[in-house]
Amino acid sequence: MVLSGPTGNCLRHRPAKKLHPNHLMKTRLLPKRTALLTGTILLSLGASVCVPSFAQDKPDRPPWAQPGTTQPHPQGDPSDLPQPVQAPLPPQEKQESPAARGTIKVNVNLVNVLVSVLDDQNRPAPNLPVDAFQIFEEGVRQKIDIFESETKQPLDLALMVDASLSAHKEIVFEREAASHFIKQVLRPGDRLGVFYFDEQVTQIGAFSDNVANLQDAVRRIPDGAGTSIYDAVLLGSKALEKRNSDRRRVIIMITDAGETTSRTDFETARKAAVRAGILLYTIVIRPVKNENGRNTAGEHALTTITEMTGGAMFFPDSAPELAAIFDQIDRELRTQYRLAYYPNPHGTPNSYRTIEVKVLPGYTARHRTTYLSGPQ
Repeated sequence: MVLSGPTGNCLRHRPAKKLHPNHLMKTRLLPKRTALLTGTILLSLGASVCVPSFAQDKPDRPPWAQPGTTQPHPQGDPSDLPQPVQAPLPPQEKQESPAARGTIKVNVNLVNVLVSVLDDQNRPAPNLPVDAFQIFEEGVRQKIDIFESETKQPLDLALMVDASLSAHKEIVFEREAASHFIKQVLRPGDRLGVFYFDEQVTQIGAFSDNVANLQDAVRRIPDGAGTSIYDAVLLGSKALEKRNSDRRRVIIMITDAGETTSRTDFETARKAAVRAGILLYTIVIRPVKNENGRNTAGEHALTTITEMTGGAMFFPDSAPELAAIFDQIDRELRTQYRLAYYPNPHGTPNSYRTIEVKVLPGYTARHRTTYLSGPQ
């Protein structure tokens, strides 16, 4: 027997023990005898009871509380900071399997460190054994629990282009070099999103592996004025942090580094990058080579954040050098080592911890130098 009502989910009750009459007498929607009789019939027949779906809806929620909305920025109203366009997730990331929904996720405080190793000629050095590495946290040597040479962890990349570069005569070549890089760097499972920034930060290409669409997004970056470097690092980090945690998070920024219009500050941007665990590669296009003739505050800030994340800075003297730089970044990403460990001793929850990786003589290791410890 099935009770029909408003559309919703059906919950099946197994025929088992009867409800106590006192429980049934609490039913207000039916007379006592009717409720008792109906409840006994349903329990004895194993009936399906349809629960109205509107019982779980909350139409009175304000707009900011609806699913999928962005929470207000801790510094004030969301409109006070530029917000990138929310990109749709790929189909395989929109839905979880029933098994995944029933999985309990446990924070075990595993710390992942991506390491780029260069030889004495500044070339990526692959195929080193685990014995070639030592890792330290707060000066204490740690046991390497996971080691991957040329890690296969997929990439989530945010390509961020300074729109003020559109005033430069080399912009056409810069866009073509970026388009070539998109085609070159993406592998099965990788995702890339295209952003541009001037006074604001805008996501013009959603995270995907569709090379043609992403290349088109790069070519559609409009002319802009102003350079919001801190906003770009902040919002790029937040966009990547929303992605799956078992992926490498990389920002590749092309800019003239002349910070002029950010609404956030350096420290907020730096903390966002550390919290998200991103790897920042910065390519600085300098229209004026003389340091006295340009704004260097942005360069110094980007150098600090880049080194802290384990990325690299590039200062091409001409636009044609971009192709070689993109090739070098691609080689690094494909030859990175992954070292992971369980901190011993555990640090204070929600504190910044320093990391140092040592490698065999003759090689240089570049990696993130700090991370934010989680709850324990």
